[in-house]
Amino acid sequence: MIIALLGAESTGKSALAHAMATALQSQGTDAVAVGEYLREWCAEHGRTPLQHEQVHIAATQHARIMEAAQCHAVVIADTTALMTAVYSDYVFGDRSLYAKAVEQQRAIDVTLVSGLDIPWEADGIQRDGAYARPPVDALLRQTLANAHIDYRVIYGLSDDRLHNAIQSINLHAINSVAAYAVNTWTAEQKHSKKWVWSCDKCSDPACEHQLFSQLLKPPST
Repeated sequence: MIIALLGAESTGKSALAHAMATALQSQGTDAVAVGEYLREWCAEHGRTPLQHEQVHIAATQHARIMEAAQCHAVVIADTTALMTAVYSDYVFGDRSLYAKAVEQQRAIDVTLVSGLDIPWEADGIQRDGAYARPPVDALLRQTLANAHIDYRVIYGLSDDRLHNAIQSINLHAINSVAAYAVNTWTAEQKHSKKWVWSCDKCSDPACEHQLFSQLLKPPST
């Protein structure tokens, strides 16, 4: 499962990504947080990227997410290439990154958008200012809507935000299991066979239950 945290600047994405990974790990889930490459890039170069450098930022972020997905059961991505595309549009008026970023975002299992209820805080050269948050948030939501990508908005401060994010993952897990069960039952009915719960990865009936039973536990307090 790949979970993406998107949103305007200073909306708690980085802190939430690490908190979510820690919470899932404490439940026995093999989870990892993938940090924001843009933050690393800005620290290394001492400036924000220029328009032609945005492609590299987006590609590297996506590559790191996919690499983590090869090694871990759950990946929490602190932003994706789609946010790079949104900022390229907002800052430079460049919409050329959208097509590929949208395609990549469709491969993400859960898209969470961080709400604007957290007070804005300065963070060096990486942030534009509080004035930039509403238009970026609107542009992101419009992009997701136009691409027909489902998302959930996460609100709340500190532990409340973490709880709401974990609940969104749990809801996705429940819906995924239910949809899988219905699809499997329908396929079996076509062949007039008795329905058997089976995992599409290893044919072990307990496999999918074991995966989602960890995610469905309430977050630790």
